[in-house]
Amino acid sequence: MIKWFSLLFFTLFLWVDISAQELNCQVSVNSQQVDGADKRRFETMQTAIYEFMNTRQWTNRKFKPEERIECSVFISFDKSTSGDLYKGTIQIQSRRPIFNSSYNSPLLNLKDDKFSFEWVEYDPLNFDVNTFSSNLTSVLAYYAYVIIGMDFDSYSLLGGSEYFNNAQTVVNNAQNSGYSGWKSFEKDDNRYWFLENILNSRYEDFRTFNYRYHRLGFDLMFDNLAKGRTEVLNSLKLLQNVHRVKPNLQITKSILDAKRDEFIGLFTDAQANEKSQALAIFMNIDPGNASKYQKINTGK
Repeated sequence: MIKWFSLLFFTLFLWVDISAQELNCQVSVNSQQVDGADKRRFETMQTAIYEFMNTRQWTNRKFKPEERIECSVFISFDKSTSGDLYKGTIQIQSRRPIFNSSYNSPLLNLKDDKFSFEWVEYDPLNFDVNTFSSNLTSVLAYYAYVIIGMDFDSYSLLGGSEYFNNAQTVVNNAQNSGYSGWKSFEKDDNRYWFLENILNSRYEDFRTFNYRYHRLGFDLMFDNLAKGRTEVLNSLKLLQNVHRVKPNLQITKSILDAKRDEFIGLFTDAQANEKSQALAIFMNIDPGNASKYQKINTGK
């Protein structure tokens, strides 16, 4: 009996372990600006979005619980929200652990202000990658695939292509939805253009940067700090190449917003020649924040 129970326990443990989902996503819904907001309704929505992101299997890979991708979704609704029509912003952040450390390096920091959808309380959040069923689930799925793609790219060169292609399918299916954020003729900082930047071979150095910076740079710092930082510096030159091809791309701005503080902290204690090289790159690709990068020299 004891052996049978032990075997059952082990089987259940193994099932939980191999069937863990890909995302460990924290969800926050802010309705403070909505006049007369029904707090309970927004709490129901927050729970539904949390379950949608965290319980759905987005890939055919097996993730252990400790391997789930850390990410966050922050949704804030504006005053024009009324009835079952919701309008506001959605901000997406993700991060990945650095080998042999307790540090999580940020990968994404995107704010999308073209977020609107219809939702009736307690309606299920259904999604099929090959069809458009609602703007809420399409936007959430799009960002789930982008989060996973960025994460996989950071571990292997162009490793996230499958998931970026899934995000592209979501974009294609949403073309006739009537919702903003999906079309090429809109502003160049929407969902369409972020993914176009990612998949465009002209900007492939961005994805190579993601891999070399994290896997060949940061992950090596535990064993060899100097070698790891040198590789990080070399990877930044790839980011500069992307800027030279086309300045102010959305993907470049997103990585700078996510990693600006990390860049500064990383090079504050670097050798003088590394500081000067890094500063020259940052001043070139992110001139609007030049004063912040001066902390690399001053330490303040």
